Amino acid sequence: MSDAKSHLLETGEASRSLAQHLLRSARHGALGVICPGTQAPHVTRVSVGTAPDGMPVTLISEISMHTGALKQNPACSLLVGDAGARGDPLTHPRLTLQCVARPTDKAALKSLFLAQHPKATLYYDFSDFIMMRLEVQAGHLNGGFGRAYQISAGDLDLSVATADI
Repeated sequence: MSDAKSHLLETGEASRSLAQHLLRSARHGALGVICPGTQAPHVTRVSVGTAPDGMPVTLISEISMHTGALKQNPACSLLVGDAGARGDPLTHPRLTLQCVARPTDKAALKSLFLAQHPKATLYYDFSDFIMMRLEVQAGHLNGGFGRAYQISAGDLDLSVATADI
């Protein structure tokens, strides 16, 4: 069996920039959690926003299965990056982040999140919706076939200006 890390390219400025762009421009993603009862993986689509410091955040309902799973085990994974309108979806860049989900102040992020997700105005203030901050621990950037990089939280340069959001 070959070592998967031996196939990774050296992380440089171009790969860091691509990873930062994918994270900052993401408005939805696939959230992976571990189901408490079965310990099986579960993946769901969630809205993704960017907090002022660049960390991803998501607004989720407390009655959803994935929220219950995060309360039991805050370790999660977030996949961002669109497949694009044309061509093989596997040739388009994507970023997988290993995170720890922590509840955060929903009121403090309201104007920022709604600027990123205007349709969320319909349900943002529902009492069962909470904001979760996804604290990035590590990541993997797939820039397309043959372009894989290990990404650290530091590589993401998570401080962003409002103009980037």
